[in-house]
Amino acid sequence: MNQKWFLRKHEDGNTFGPVQFDQITRWADAAQIAPHDTLSSDGQTWIKAPMLPQLGMDWLVELTSEHYYGPTTLGALREFIRLGEIDGKTVVINTCDGTRQQVRQMPDLGETAELQVDENQIEIQLGDPVGPAVARMSVRLQERIRDLEQTLQEERRALAENEQRYRELEQKYQDLLLSLEG
Repeated sequence: MNQKWFLRKHEDGNTFGPVQFDQITRWADAAQIAPHDTLSSDGQTWIKAPMLPQLGMDWLVELTSEHYYGPTTLGALREFIRLGEIDGKTVVINTCDGTRQQVRQMPDLGETAELQVDENQIEIQLGDPVGPAVARMSVRLQERIRDLEQTLQEERRALAENEQRYRELEQKYQDLLLSLEG
């Protein structure tokens, strides 16, 4: 891990480095490395960041019952709390042992989720001004998608009921026409 490392952002292909691996771990802890970002020690062979156990990207954030973000680090979870993307009620899953718990139940995060994070701590976490941008997980967007999908299902159900009612009325109309002709 003493060699120089590179980080390539998945979303835009920007590459950062070469830097020491401890800088990579600081970026991961500051939510600056997303699950699909890749790392390389030679600039040629790239692996997804969560595949390096030294980064501790061991946590999945449950956005909805069907959508997850991660894996990511405890430091990233702290940053998501600070940004208001998750709170104490958010469920996270440890990918190493499969345990599920709310953020407020985690000793390392529970207080952070309920209180505002000290700004000096944030400066330390985000101290590299030329590093990658903070990875966002778009919790609000995922919630909005879920709400729109639910609304769409309700509208489709209402449409089906109205189409059935239309067919019934059409049949009554046809029956009425037949009885008047006969």
